[in-house]
Amino acid sequence: MIPLHDDVRSERRPYVNYAFIGACALVFAYQAVSGLSDPQAGDALVRKYGMVPQDVIAGRHIWTLGTSMFLHGGFLHLIGNMLYLWIFGDNVEDAFNHVPYVFVYLFSGLLGSALQILLGPHSSVPTIGASGAISGVMGAYFVLYPRARVLTVIPIFFFLRLMYLPAALLLGFWILLQILYGCSSSPGMGGVAYFAHIGGFGAGVLLAVLVKKRVRRPWYEIR
Repeated sequence: MIPLHDDVRSERRPYVNYAFIGACALVFAYQAVSGLSDPQAGDALVRKYGMVPQDVIAGRHIWTLGTSMFLHGGFLHLIGNMLYLWIFGDNVEDAFNHVPYVFVYLFSGLLGSALQILLGPHSSVPTIGASGAISGVMGAYFVLYPRARVLTVIPIFFFLRLMYLPAALLLGFWILLQILYGCSSSPGMGGVAYFAHIGGFGAGVLLAVLVKKRVRRPWYEIR
């Protein structure tokens, strides 16, 4: 399922969300240009700035917990992450306000990485991507706007159907898939870092629960 947009209007311009999207896009552009000029240079960027669990456990390259959030493994990886951030990030920033939203995003990314490290502490595979942080944004949205409607592309056999789904259903199904895939995979063996998604989502849920009573009631109604 691919979300396209939601029906909750933001009262503030999501400047921080724009900044995160712009930063990820600029870093990816640098990755792409480096890789075109020298394929080994692109790999070197991932090795240098990606988060390697066994290094972090050993107290080395701790700063990669932050830098790894802005690297991506390809154009589709970037576009998929930025689409989710674009759809859900503006409302979460609206709920928390600009500066606290920075904390929500970064804390979720860090907690996602922490869970990935905990379950695969001896892995030497670099982990990159903003998915943990964005999962936290989705977790916060899940708590704060469960009845929001999200226009979603749903594949049915060989056909694509557009349908509005409640955010609680869409995001609940998404995190359920992450848990199922995570439980059937081996952390640290490469591929998708499902436990980073799970950890980030949990962080977002926790932070949203803390501020839920202070968030304005949304204007929409589900039919």
